Amino acid sequence: QVQLVESGGGSVQAGGSLRLSCATSERIFGLNVMGWYRQAPGKQRDLVAFITSRGSTTYADSVKGRFTISRDNALNTVYLQMNSLKPEDTAVYYCYFSDSSVYWGQGTQVTVSS
Repeated sequence: QVQLVESGGGSVQAGGSLRLSCATSERIFGLNVMGWYRQAPGKQRDLVAFITSRGSTTYADSVKGRFTISRDNALNTVYLQMNSLKPEDTAVYYCYFSDSSVYWGQGTQVTVSS
């Protein structure tokens, strides 16, 4: 079973930047998707961005132009560069990996203060 290990969360002031990383526990092959969801207190978990094994990306409208998702297939790692952070970006961010199954990371807290 694939395990995901996240890092890079923390606290930052509005306008600042953070970079999240998520590595899989084993080498992955074939068509797959890696990405990020986030969940704010009292709200549902929402998609932030994802990237396919071929490099195609998709972003939520709320983060377009501010966040960039990328992946390093040799390191089995996906990244989320978050710039121009806003207080409404505050949430627990969850990494996921999907091929024939879906696997989730443990979540990492991102807090943006005004």
